[in-house]
Amino acid sequence: MKVLIAVDMEGISGVTCWDHVLPGHSEYPRGRRWMTADVNAAVEGAAQAGADEIVVTDGHWDGSNILIEELDPRARLINGTPSPLSMIQGVADGVDAAVFIGYHAMAGTRNAILDHTWSSLRMHNFWLNGTLAGEIAMNAAGCGHFGVPVVAISGDQSACAEASILIPGIKTAQVKKANGRMNAECLSLQQAQQVITSAVKQGVELRSQIKPYTLPGKVTFAVEFYRSDMADWAEGLPGAKRVNARILEYTGDDIISASRAFRAMVGLTQV
Repeated sequence: MKVLIAVDMEGISGVTCWDHVLPGHSEYPRGRRWMTADVNAAVEGAAQAGADEIVVTDGHWDGSNILIEELDPRARLINGTPSPLSMIQGVADGVDAAVFIGYHAMAGTRNAILDHTWSSLRMHNFWLNGTLAGEIAMNAAGCGHFGVPVVAISGDQSACAEASILIPGIKTAQVKKANGRMNAECLSLQQAQQVITSAVKQGVELRSQIKPYTLPGKVTFAVEFYRSDMADWAEGLPGAKRVNARILEYTGDDIISASRAFRAMVGLTQV
């Protein structure tokens, strides 16, 4: 059985501010260690559930945050950027279940640590087929395209709630309670890792009972940028439709083509 562990950083145990997750800041090295420890806790849970092949994808920033020298040797690491499937790279290679570790809530969520969608400097809102969405929905739908269920997630209470609405039965590991965007009541790292191991083990064991989250057929996304000049740049993407000063829309043949177009669109903008 093969499990993909897709990892972000804002929802990692102990993380409460940008200094923890951005290279060049004094707290970032600590954040990397916490991130790697949470990943190892997820690897342990997947292994306890019977996984004999575990792949970890580093999906934060430039994809080079997890400390490979401290990674559980039962796992292989996909790192670096860009990659064809970005935060869920590896999901197309015969995966039986996916796990999201260190995820955060969508932009505009109250009481959610570092809430944003893809880029806190560029994007204000994001919609999938007309529904306000975030990275959890986008990446879960990408997994669903390949028939892979997302069976467990770790993060704060808002990220866990967002995932639970999308994916009935998903196992959640709440490692902190956000009191605002940059304040949270955090479990000790040891306790948080125990919670992660338990949730991942349960999720992987129950994978057959958790349905993949899918967006079948053509997929339309819309992006609301912070400024109209960002939309001016992004409008250079062929197929993009200008809705108003700050919102662009695009329709792809499926979630994978739409996701690639989305990343290209955001990449065209200049902060």
